[in-house]
Amino acid sequence: MHSELGVLLRRWRERVEPASAGFPAGTHRRAPGLRREEVALLSGISVDYVVKLEQGRATSASASVLTALARTLCLSEPERDHLLRLAGHAPPSGDRLVTEVPDAVRLLAERLGDVPSPFTTPPGTSSSATTSSPRSPVSRCPARGGRATPCGGTSPGTPAGS
Repeated sequence: MHSELGVLLRRWRERVEPASAGFPAGTHRRAPGLRREEVALLSGISVDYVVKLEQGRATSASASVLTALARTLCLSEPERDHLLRLAGHAPPSGDRLVTEVPDAVRLLAERLGDVPSPFTTPPGTSSSATTSSPRSPVSRCPARGGRATPCGGTSPGTPAGS
């Protein structure tokens, strides 16, 4: 189980273009995709923990860490669910990340007038709203052609064996 988890994490990390996550692509990359350090930074975990997960040495990754990795790696909903199952966690039931600013938040932004109002988004993305953009999209993954991802659940891709 742990070795399969590591193989998948490496594969998913390799397919995310650094530029889509806000990092310079550069010509000095030895391997495609995000570096472990970049994944760790965007996921809010240590580089050592990313290494342990990829090497199959981490024994009990929490659902919140795995969800953060899924967002960072722009996983589709089935891929995220597969990741959680591999680590012994049940996938969430029917929850999805909001892809539009809720009315209550929009109303608050309107009360602030022209003051930019930042909204929390998955790592590597950002969005803001003012009265001129009350329904700003919250999460788009450039690595998936700008489509919403696990986070929005519209990106294609089903893990093997599910």
